[in-house]
Amino acid sequence: MLAATLVAAAAALAACSNTGDADSSADFNKADVSFAREMIPHHRQATEMAEMAASRTENADVLELAEEISAAQGPEIETMTGWLESWGEDVPEDTGSMSGMDHSGMDSMPGMMSADDMAELEDAQDATFDELFLTMMVEHHEGAVAMARAEQKDGKNADAVELAEEIEVAQTEEISTMRELLGS
Repeated sequence: MLAATLVAAAAALAACSNTGDADSSADFNKADVSFAREMIPHHRQATEMAEMAASRTENADVLELAEEISAAQGPEIETMTGWLESWGEDVPEDTGSMSGMDHSGMDSMPGMMSADDMAELEDAQDATFDELFLTMMVEHHEGAVAMARAEQKDGKNADAVELAEEIEVAQTEEISTMRELLGS
C-alpha cells in the first residue's frame, strides 16, 4: 500500500513538473526574443564563414575549427528558431549567402562582418584565408559572447539563459584556440 502511494505521489509530481516545464518554456521576455532574433543571423554568418574554409584552406587546424563551429551553431539556430515560433515571434529571414546582403540592420549586433569583410574572406586562399578567418572569427565570437552575457543578465527564459551560458563557454574556448593559431 505504501509503495502504491509513493508511485501515485511520484506520478503526480511528474505531472506537475511536466506542466511546469511547458509553462517555463513559454515564460520569456523581450531580452529572450532579442537574443534569439540577433543570435540567429549572427550564427548564420559564422556558419557561412566556416563553410568557406573547406575550399579555401588545407590547414587542418582551421578546417577542424570551422567544422566545430558549423556543427555547434547549426543546431543552435534550429533551437532558437523553434523558440521564436513557439513564442509567436518573427524568425529572422534566411537570406542565403550573407556576403552580398545589406548589413545595415545588423550594425548593432556585435562582431558582425560587413559585406566587404565577407567578400574579402571569400576571395582569400590558403595562409591569407587562415589569418583573415581566424581574425574575423575572433571578433565575431567576441560579439556572440557579449550577446550571450546580456541574455544571462536580462533574459527570463531558462532555456535561453542556459544556451547563452553554453555559447559563452564554447566560444570563449574557441577564441583562445584561434588566438593560439594566430600566434603560431
